[in-house]
Amino acid sequence: MRTLNKDNYCVILAGGKGRRLWPCSRESKPKQFVDFFSTGRTLLQQTFDRMSKLIPIENIYVNTNHVYAHFVEEQLPELPHGNILSEPTFRNTAPSTAWATYRICHKNAGARIVITPSDMAVFNEESFLDNVERGLCVVAEHDALLAMGVKPTRPEPGYGYIQHGEKCDKDSIFRVKSFTEKPERSFAEMFLKSGEFLWNSGLFLANARYLRHSLKQLFPKVLMEFADKDHVWNPEEEMTYVNENFPAYPNLSIDTGILEMSENVYVMQCDFGWADLGMWHSIYDSMSKNDGDNVSIGGKTMMEDSHGNIIKLPDDHIGIINGLEDFIVAENGNVLLICKREDSSALIKKYISDVQLKYGDTYV
Repeated sequence: MRTLNKDNYCVILAGGKGRRLWPCSRESKPKQFVDFFSTGRTLLQQTFDRMSKLIPIENIYVNTNHVYAHFVEEQLPELPHGNILSEPTFRNTAPSTAWATYRICHKNAGARIVITPSDMAVFNEESFLDNVERGLCVVAEHDALLAMGVKPTRPEPGYGYIQHGEKCDKDSIFRVKSFTEKPERSFAEMFLKSGEFLWNSGLFLANARYLRHSLKQLFPKVLMEFADKDHVWNPEEEMTYVNENFPAYPNLSIDTGILEMSENVYVMQCDFGWADLGMWHSIYDSMSKNDGDNVSIGGKTMMEDSHGNIIKLPDDHIGIINGLEDFIVAENGNVLLICKREDSSALIKKYISDVQLKYGDTYV
């Protein structure tokens, strides 16, 4: 049993529309609110379960869009209602982080904060908890932004890459030299061969004061009034301010904002096993395969003379597949998708647009 430090806080980012795993992730119910792997817990719930082993529940915040706030309430009933930060419009993760950081700073100026996506896969939870616990100790003692990186195992063009510079101490912490978001495959291959790059897991740690300072450099006009530490905001006043000002935030990701635009940025090489669950091919690459190098999620499948496929069916469905190679077969509700696995991200984006134009929003 780990000791829960009252100065440790967590922000779970759960506002994405999640269309890249369409049709199993829809705009009406994105993947973070879906029990994608038929485990009995949604991706958001699994993230909450993981973080609550390190962070007191009252110190966990969830940022989401107002149209998804009811999913958070339903799936995390133990979370205090005031810890759901319901955003009035879709923006990216940097504005979400800014709001949560200022909320936490007003509550505890000595806080240490973990920013985490709601939809990543962790394959070694104990190592994950050890890495995060060690990272929180680092940012408690230093004014720095600490990214958590994972050694790449393949030239994945769909991930972000952090180039590390000089090593800072014995704990596998390096100064960040450069950041490249979703490079071309040829560059991803070069990054892998160089040994100088880590995958960006999307996890960031910092002490609250320094994170607020860094975010203020990104959003000086928007946060000027909200940053007034002498003003005590009540919930109604804060929500009014957010509703009026949130649309003025730039559409900026925390990855780009922190890794490309901030000073004192470091990366810890972690060993917890990780996958971004944002794309079909990345899920295929990260999961264990059965005979024929197929991946089957949910449902019941019978496969003959089929290789390199990823199959995602409703739990009560049976799929019989013969003679298929390197395909995605995904069924959810009123949509069945069958398409080549390679370059599926671009294809799915096209299909969503085509379906929306021809058949309407019901199917996306």
